[in-house]
Amino acid sequence: MDEVFGPILGWAVPAAVVFGVTAIAIAVIVWAVRAARRSPRRRAAADAVRAQAGITLVQLDDAVDELDLEVGLSGALYGGGAPASLRRARLTAQHVRDASFEEYRAISQATTSPEEIRRVSARIERRSTEALASIAAARAEHGRWVLANVSAASQVAAARERLHDLRATMGDPAALVAELSSRFAEDEWADAARAARAAVESADQAEALLQTAAQTAEDPTRTALADLAKAERALRRAEAEARTLEETHRLVTQAAQAVAGEFAAARTALRQALVTREQLESVDAARLGGELRVLEAELTGLEADAEQRPTRTIDRIARLRDRLDLALGDARTAQQRIRGARTALPGTLAAARNAIAQAEASVSHTRAGADARSRLVSAQRELAGARQAQDPVAALDAARRAMRDAEDASALANFDRLAGR
Repeated sequence: MDEVFGPILGWAVPAAVVFGVTAIAIAVIVWAVRAARRSPRRRAAADAVRAQAGITLVQLDDAVDELDLEVGLSGALYGGGAPASLRRARLTAQHVRDASFEEYRAISQATTSPEEIRRVSARIERRSTEALASIAAARAEHGRWVLANVSAASQVAAARERLHDLRATMGDPAALVAELSSRFAEDEWADAARAARAAVESADQAEALLQTAAQTAEDPTRTALADLAKAERALRRAEAEARTLEETHRLVTQAAQAVAGEFAAARTALRQALVTREQLESVDAARLGGELRVLEAELTGLEADAEQRPTRTIDRIARLRDRLDLALGDARTAQQRIRGARTALPGTLAAARNAIAQAEASVSHTRAGADARSRLVSAQRELAGARQAQDPVAALDAARRAMRDAEDASALANFDRLAGR
């Protein structure tokens, strides 16, 4: 037997050693390659590429916003006679922007590999740059058409008509602020007061610039385009601030009407939770009972200034309902979860709308970066999904995600402001 197995062992042992060493070497090489790919240095380099793509994406987002206004203005002033290039460029740019924000947020996760970050960032950079070039070309074509077909005097007249319509639509902004200030705490109407002042100031500035442009247009040796451009920007600011004023007024007054119903729905949910508690084991029942007492106390505490601070109260109640769902966990039946979601959904949607409005103001006023804007886009998408969802549980989950994304967007925008970006 030794004569038979001896040669075999003499060959097999060295071969096994060779193969084993080779396998270990390959495993070490694979590990080293993966470690190198995920090293802090490569991660930092990939993040730098992502940051540059974010800068270009922010430029595209700003350009799309400007283009939206230009397309609307072109339709209002020139009756659709201008080239369609602006509209085509807007549609393309909007699609690229929305898809790129989704990709940008996806590669912002800590688990994304540096290679994936670099690959997707390069695609975002390339597509955003191409969209910006398309916008620039469309604007140039539109500008040439305007110079050839529209006089400065007619542009001034059209802008004055828009300003007149805006003032008529705004009415008396101070009256809206006075109505809010007579009923609610200052933190509820402070944004409305700021927007009202800014809207009036921007409208006055636009009127003064249009007056200068009209005088310049009478002189054939001078151009009124510079003053017209400044007046247009001031007019756009006035329109945006007027919309902010109206939205804030609407959110606060609607919240005031809904407060009583939200308190009633929350207390009903607490009572139903007490019934559920009776069906649990003693340890789980004790845990849930303690949490319910805390929630009841916090809900009662909100009643003190609910009439003065309706939007804040709606927001706090929505968060209490979220905590109640977490406390109940799997203790409820499917039917109970559906009933609870139906009663919690209106207040959570209102809180999400308010959070998104605040995030939009933070992002626009601070010139926020791509991270804040991508979170805001996600919040807007989640809110739209919540409104369209047929399942109340799914709708409630989407509304809560919208709230969290909006809060993240506001925090990131404030960070950009403090960082001086």
